[in-house]
Amino acid sequence: MASFRFHSSPLIISSKTTHAACRFSAVTSIGSLTRRSYMHPGRRGQKILCVATKSVKSPVEEEWKVKRKLLVEKRVRGVDAKEAFRLQKENNFVILDVRPEAEFKEIHPPDAVNVQVYRLIKEWTPWDIARRAGFAFFGIFAGTEENPEFMQIVESKLSKDAKIIVACASGGKIKPTQNLPEGQQSRSLIAAYLLVLNGYKNVFHLEGGLYSWYKEELPTVTEK
Repeated sequence: MASFRFHSSPLIISSKTTHAACRFSAVTSIGSLTRRSYMHPGRRGQKILCVATKSVKSPVEEEWKVKRKLLVEKRVRGVDAKEAFRLQKENNFVILDVRPEAEFKEIHPPDAVNVQVYRLIKEWTPWDIARRAGFAFFGIFAGTEENPEFMQIVESKLSKDAKIIVACASGGKIKPTQNLPEGQQSRSLIAAYLLVLNGYKNVFHLEGGLYSWYKEELPTVTEK
């Protein structure tokens, strides 16, 4: 999935009387950014606000090579669509569909559980408006953001001992190939990384994604 991030924003000037000089007056977190207020040393009565990226990443933002290393260490392996269907029917595996809710409702495997790892941008703060504009610049009018409630919802639906096959549209790859020597990140592999990071032990992922499930003409359902 494509991801776009703004690293800075224009300065915003507001009129606030102050006697301080050249120091922080506030630090506020906004999404993956930190908002810092500076007092201008030479202009009495003006406060300059700027937005800069935080140095601390969320687990979702971690580099793919770090995610992939943990997935390999925790023995997360890929299964094809037919094997996933067999495991679901014969071994009580749960298919965890991490696509957005709208995609899930349109079509999904029977008995799949949906918890979106990314969600549509919900808020209308200045930062969220800027992100919407950024997505729109690339022709994307339904921009998404990390779902901060992903693990909380998963834990409310699935125990740590559950046998899980994580699925998204494309699937991604852990194992290297000639064309992808480092594998390929995907929503399902990001979700699998979050699961093993939080103590889930029986995690698989659907290779080829749900596209391969449909291609094999395996059962599907639609929610209206």
